[in-house]
Amino acid sequence: MFLNLNHYKLDVYQSARQLRIECYKVLSEIPDSERFNLTDQIRRASTSVVLNITEGCSRRSETERKRYFEIARGSVIELDSCFDLVIDCNYIKKEELVKIENLIKTTFILLSGMLKKK
Repeated sequence: MFLNLNHYKLDVYQSARQLRIECYKVLSEIPDSERFNLTDQIRRASTSVVLNITEGCSRRSETERKRYFEIARGSVIELDSCFDLVIDCNYIKKEELVKIENLIKTTFILLSGMLKKK
């Protein structure tokens, strides 16, 4: 933001940021009993996606870059599993998570594409 770096313009970065925002919006619908479990895990994983994309973009080595993108993609998969649990526990209906579902899919696809680049 303050540095005005190129990764801010990347679709994958924008998608990850939007995913994080949407995750935070639904956290209030998860019961307080999950505060130190699912809620915290969703917070950490959604933040991890954004930060690992950022960190990866700052690396000069292709190997290092891809490692951070792999970690970010792992966090996207983690979010997918978290929301699977949220739905299983009937905290939120799947129909209410369409925006998050689309952002998870988009971010995953974009990260996978970045991992295929040379």
